Amino acid sequence: MSTSSSIRLDQELIDKASIMARALNRTVPKQIEHWAKIGKIMEENPDLPYEFVRQSLIGMAEAEAGRLEKFTFDDDH
Repeated sequence: MSTSSSIRLDQELIDKASIMARALNRTVPKQIEHWAKIGKIMEENPDLPYEFVRQSLIGMAEAEAGRLEKFTFDDDH
C-alpha cells in the first residue's frame, strides 16, 4: 500500500539508508521500509534472533516466487 503523504525523517537516517540502498539495489524509501519491517518483527518477537527473522523473510520470499525445494532428512543421523 502506498501513500502520497510525506513524513519528515532525520537526514542522518536518510544518508545511511541511501548507502545501504545503493549496496542492496533498493530505493531509499524501500530501504527504510525494509528497516521498519524488520524493526516491527523484532519488537513483536523479542526472543527471536535477527538471523532467524532474516532467513524467515528470505524463505517467505522464495515461497512467494515458487522457488521452494523439498527437504529430506538424512536417516543416518
